[in-house]
Amino acid sequence: MSRYDLTDFEWRVIEPLLPNKPRGVPRVDDRRVLNGIFWVLRSGAPWRDLPERYGPRTTCYNRLVRWRKARVWDRLMDAITKGHDGKVQMTDTSIVRVHQQGATGKKGDRDHFLGRSRGGLTTKIHALVDAQGRPIKLSLTAGHKSDIASAADLIKDLPEGAMLLADKGYDANALRTAVTERKAWANIPPKGNRKDAICFSPFLYKARNLIERFFNKAKQFRRIATRYDKLAENYPAALKLVAVRIWLRAYESTS
Repeated sequence: MSRYDLTDFEWRVIEPLLPNKPRGVPRVDDRRVLNGIFWVLRSGAPWRDLPERYGPRTTCYNRLVRWRKARVWDRLMDAITKGHDGKVQMTDTSIVRVHQQGATGKKGDRDHFLGRSRGGLTTKIHALVDAQGRPIKLSLTAGHKSDIASAADLIKDLPEGAMLLADKGYDANALRTAVTERKAWANIPPKGNRKDAICFSPFLYKARNLIERFFNKAKQFRRIATRYDKLAENYPAALKLVAVRIWLRAYESTS
């Protein structure tokens, strides 16, 4: 058993949330296939290097893509994150370098969230985490987009009375208004050029390091730390699977 494989606890949580097996030809063992997918995500190795114990690499890759198209990974993350602690939420971004094999070259292609920065092609992960640093929502933009670009979508389900923590890059009247309209509070440090006084608690702001810890955990999976996927759809699918794993590890450590 590889250290990247699902534990018995993790599998007991995931198994009931997977699609029912159809009649006819039996589906290749789901746990083995998922373990193969996680091995690639964690190791960062090419699919062709997948160890034989996980079965054919094409089976693992095709399952990742087929279930992505069927929104299985979306539903899995929604189910796992349903029990989040929404009283305090934090948002931030993290830049991911795009490997040369992940660069798409056709002009006029749909948006693959690729942006050109000083270090080359990059993608930006936008995340919203709960009071324990567990991911609630994730989205992508091109690397050169501003941090605040996806904030409005990420906080649209912010509950009444909640507190949103974010760094001063999110200090914009439009975002503060959106939070206030939800009867919540944006505890965001003011930019140096802000003229009107705002309410800000440096003490409560200290908890914001939890979102940095989330990005650190996510980037332990090398296929998250570096983007190898050409398609816009495959990288967020991998990111959601990693988010599910982070939640399961948190559940297991407290059970």
